[in-house]
Amino acid sequence: MNRLTTFLFGIVVAAVGWFVLENGGLDGLKDFRVTSGDESLTPTRADGNRASTAGPPVQTGETIRIASFNIQVFGTTKSKKPQVMDILARIVREFDIVAIQEIRAIDQDIIPNFVELINTTGRYYDYVIGPRIGRTNSKEQYAFVFDSTTVEVDRSQLYTVADPDDLLHREPLVAWFRVRGPPPDKAFTFTLVNIHTDPDETRQELDALADVYRVVRDDGRQEDDVIILGDLNVDDRNLGRLGAIPGIMWVISGTPTNTSGTAQYDNLVFHGTATREFTGRGGVFDFLRKYNLTMEEAIEVSDHLPVWAEFSVYEGGQPGRIAATPGPSPR
Repeated sequence: MNRLTTFLFGIVVAAVGWFVLENGGLDGLKDFRVTSGDESLTPTRADGNRASTAGPPVQTGETIRIASFNIQVFGTTKSKKPQVMDILARIVREFDIVAIQEIRAIDQDIIPNFVELINTTGRYYDYVIGPRIGRTNSKEQYAFVFDSTTVEVDRSQLYTVADPDDLLHREPLVAWFRVRGPPPDKAFTFTLVNIHTDPDETRQELDALADVYRVVRDDGRQEDDVIILGDLNVDDRNLGRLGAIPGIMWVISGTPTNTSGTAQYDNLVFHGTATREFTGRGGVFDFLRKYNLTMEEAIEVSDHLPVWAEFSVYEGGQPGRIAATPGPSPR
């Protein structure tokens, strides 16, 4: 058996973000397993308390937008720059879900405070966050920040990939979402796999992600809509075995995703036939031009631009709104 297929999966902890806040880390957890909970889809406020079962108001619409954003060295220093945090909050409000990479802070208040800032305009964003991981002393966390009026997360299904062969520097964080609004049996459900590859090991890691994709798809939840998104540190021509999976497609092609406009690193990757909910719309969110920033101001925010894709809120999508081939989408 190929050693790449030895990936094992399990829950890091139900409601992992709040566990980290309360306990200061996840070291020493053993016997990871998938757990279930009757209240797994009950909304949680940004202060960590359970909201009422009614939850926030539902914002009905035909589509949602899912984004990935490497917020370069997102830690205490950046959080103390009001002008930078204001731009970051404005960026997140453009999307229903943002997968965030490169959270580097021992202080576990970074993301809760960020979500509170996002919600100062009357919004209802929430989050889930993974443990601090990495081979070196410079640990990182992944998070999903999402609009709880349009989507909900099953906190009992949040887990970090277990990688016994150490093929990935930072093992992906996996979360399962469902769109709010349509009847539950008709609502788009999907799994997001948040990843930041090591730029020095991209060939090995992109090959390993092919197995991550297959094992997450077959992890027992019967969810075929698996979207790998993040900072892959390669362009769409170098996706390795991940890009060679029959039917796999990617949203960004031939377009720079770094702020200086010189290279493509970030993408969203999924199976074109399985994820028929993709509308064919997506691209790179150029916040430098959107908010009329100088290059110096933009680099303070991040050296990456967010990448995004649009999906139907209905399971299976709608006729005439399906993208059938890989490649770039209109910006």
